[in-house]
Amino acid sequence: MVASRRQGPRGGVAFTVVVTVLTLVGAVAMALVIALSGAPSVLLLATALAALPVGPVVGCYLWLDRYEPEPRILLAAGLVWGAFVATAAALVLQGVGGLLGGFDDMQRLGVVAPVTEEATKGLFLVLLLWWRRDELDGVLDGIVYAGMVGVGFAFTENILYLAAAYNGSDGVGPGGTEALTGTFVVRCLFSPFAHPLFTAFTGIGVGLAVASRTSLARWLLPLLGYAAAVLSHGTWNSATLGGIDNFVAVYLTLMAPALVAVAAFALWRRRAEQRMLTAALRDAAQRGLLPATDIPWLVELAARRAAREHARRLGGGPGERAMRDYQQAAVELGFLHHRYLRGTPPPDFAARGQQYVERLTAVRPYISFPGQVVPTR
Repeated sequence: MVASRRQGPRGGVAFTVVVTVLTLVGAVAMALVIALSGAPSVLLLATALAALPVGPVVGCYLWLDRYEPEPRILLAAGLVWGAFVATAAALVLQGVGGLLGGFDDMQRLGVVAPVTEEATKGLFLVLLLWWRRDELDGVLDGIVYAGMVGVGFAFTENILYLAAAYNGSDGVGPGGTEALTGTFVVRCLFSPFAHPLFTAFTGIGVGLAVASRTSLARWLLPLLGYAAAVLSHGTWNSATLGGIDNFVAVYLTLMAPALVAVAAFALWRRRAEQRMLTAALRDAAQRGLLPATDIPWLVELAARRAAREHARRLGGGPGERAMRDYQQAAVELGFLHHRYLRGTPPPDFAARGQQYVERLTAVRPYISFPGQVVPTR
């Protein structure tokens, strides 16, 4: 079967070229904006403070992405897209909108910023859906990629906000250390999840679209996700104009519960993926694509970890890499086979499935699992 343009080599090259070019343009633009935002010492301090929440938040998404880890290069691309392309494009769109529309602060924060920022962030997910759909296996992948874009966007935006707070150019107060500290507490300690949370709704829509059976759903679901992202973003921004009491009320009654709900949904989806992979791989084993006895060591996270440790003890680094490759190929096959069983296989289903089977066949003679008793959590 001939691979589609979206998923074939040309699609991958087009995605790489577009993202690279736009990232370079965005990086230059944001470098100029940041350079004009304050003295070098202030910018250095703002950058250091803005970087503090990045590691923990990214770590949460990497922990979530353990079943079928996404390519690190694409996760990094999501980060830099958010940090440079999405921020630069949003600034341009908001500037044009301000010139043409003459919006007041409420309109700018409550409507213009959410509409433009969620569009520029969500564009990365749309490009993935168009050119690298093979990397999107469902809702969890959409949430993870959306989170990376949101973290990158928040990092650059926080630099600008922190520098403006210190310089007193944010229109809130005279600036200085006290203003910088207040901005750091609100943006970097209390709400580092905000941008990833907003864009997660777009990611959920894109993830649902991947497995949809109808063309209408494949178009409608990302748009509904984007609308939810704009709504949540606008609600959050509007709260900042109502004083600290309104901010705390919105934080406790809307944003914190929304974060808990999305996190619980993501964890539930991960458990659902385990059940889905088990069923799909059992069907694949009945078709002779892999040994059925391997399945517990491929779908249970504790068992996967024990299998890699066993492989490392027996074969060192090469043995562990062989086990990782086997597990990765099997999980990819499971996701692909699940789409086949659902009746929504991608156009290059046969070619991709054959590649995964060949990887499994090539590696299987060189690995062994630590017995038949699978460890549990």
